[in-house]
Amino acid sequence: MAVSEFDTVHAVFSHAARQWPDRGAFCATPMAGRDYYPEGKEFSYAEAWVQIEALRRQYADAGFGHGHRVGLLLAQRPEFFFHYLALNGLGCSIVPINPDYRRDEMLYQMAHSEADIAITLESRAEDLGRVAAKRDKPLPVVRFENFTDDLARLGPAPIDGPPRPSSEISLLYTSGTTGRPKGCILSNKFYIQGGRWYLSMGGKLSFDAPERVINPLPFFHVNAQAICATAVFLSGSCLIAPDRFHPSTWWKDVVATGATAMHYLGVVPPLLMNQPVSPEEKQHKLRFGTGAGLEPELHAPFEDRFGFPLVEVWGMTETGRIFADCHEPRRIDTRAFGKPLAGLEARVVDDDDNDVGPDRDGELLVRYNAETPRKHFFSGYLKNEEETEKSWRGGWFHTGDTVRQGEDGMLYFVDRKKNIIRRSGENIAAAEIEACLQSHEQVAQVAVLPVEDDIRDEEVLACIVAMPGEATDAAQARALFDWCFLRQAYYKAPGWLLFVDSLPTTGTQKIQKAQIFGPDEDPRQNPAINDFRELKKRHR
Repeated sequence: MAVSEFDTVHAVFSHAARQWPDRGAFCATPMAGRDYYPEGKEFSYAEAWVQIEALRRQYADAGFGHGHRVGLLLAQRPEFFFHYLALNGLGCSIVPINPDYRRDEMLYQMAHSEADIAITLESRAEDLGRVAAKRDKPLPVVRFENFTDDLARLGPAPIDGPPRPSSEISLLYTSGTTGRPKGCILSNKFYIQGGRWYLSMGGKLSFDAPERVINPLPFFHVNAQAICATAVFLSGSCLIAPDRFHPSTWWKDVVATGATAMHYLGVVPPLLMNQPVSPEEKQHKLRFGTGAGLEPELHAPFEDRFGFPLVEVWGMTETGRIFADCHEPRRIDTRAFGKPLAGLEARVVDDDDNDVGPDRDGELLVRYNAETPRKHFFSGYLKNEEETEKSWRGGWFHTGDTVRQGEDGMLYFVDRKKNIIRRSGENIAAAEIEACLQSHEQVAQVAVLPVEDDIRDEEVLACIVAMPGEATDAAQARALFDWCFLRQAYYKAPGWLLFVDSLPTTGTQKIQKAQIFGPDEDPRQNPAINDFRELKKRHR
């Protein structure tokens, strides 16, 4: 069956189960003491299909149908996919719930999405029950462990007829690092085209099916649950999922599961580089890694040590498809992430949407093409048409990412537009300073953000988590200031530097800069902060 003939991801998986019944489809890594599959577990396509179809019949018998929304709080269990695919076959949309959410966060998501029902782990049933009690619309809560007995019957399906390519498959919420998350409406077509796109990248991202892809990103994230998983189903490959990223056991899991490809976020490579050398790090079968946010200073050392390429890509929940620096010669000493392609065109513009020209910083805009700019993108933000149209002004999707483009078309990531620090007329990318500090062997994590300055508008503040056992005194702070000052323009070095015990992160390990300090907290008044403003003078 041609991919274009698939109306749903459920149909994609059905085809895979018939084509490759004995191949592995889902694999949970082993982890002693975990409350599910502590010794690990793998399901073949045939085994998974039996469970998916049994669940689909149960849901159908309970009245679930086209247009219903179902909250899923099943963490990283393979059963998440069994429920998701069963529901997808009926035309239901899923609303994956971040297991790290507190009650207020879940209440916002369940109220905003107007989910018809929620399936949850027993351990979170009480929290979701309290959420249900506060929500205006009734919210039946079904315990995963007692699914058959708890499953409530739903009212008539909101939409007539079978699910279609344009039908909503999921409602994924953005990370909300700077405000309330937005609900991105995604369709079957979005998932299927995103998976096809991933498989078509070529170069260092060439799938040699069946691949075994280990992906530590959470299932409420577009990467693991939508793009990566659908590519896996389309190619008859296997999705390997740990409960989360564990640096100390990563290589053992990679070897034990026979992984041939991996996904990562920027935090993963430095944490692996900081691990002691182990036999497993040379015994793996990995052919490539795919991710974003790797600091250029670590790229070559990582590949030299572990023996496989890491391919930097760019994508968003709203786009599905990715850019990738996957063809040689790769620009691994830079923050390159690929060139525009047919079906994913790009521009780099100023604040007035005027093209900035080569090698100048500007916002990245993307579209499918001039005739159908929104083709294969997200369907819109739920209950926020104004924001949807604002993001698409001028027929281009405004990403909010600051990039630059070379004469040859290569795109280079600079930073999120909101992370640009404006100091004395200079635009400074927080990511550039973070990359410099992260390359220091005594730095475990770093977040750079602006603070107000009476003279310079804004000044650079660096919040640093030191490696275990390393000093966090004034002398060490000065050493880190000097590290930056000697390697970057004088105005980029941190004017303020503060050691912290930890940094708040999202479920995908993105640092939540807005939560480092309280709303009324001025970090400059912290007695432990180091002030280097007077040292920031032009190099002579």
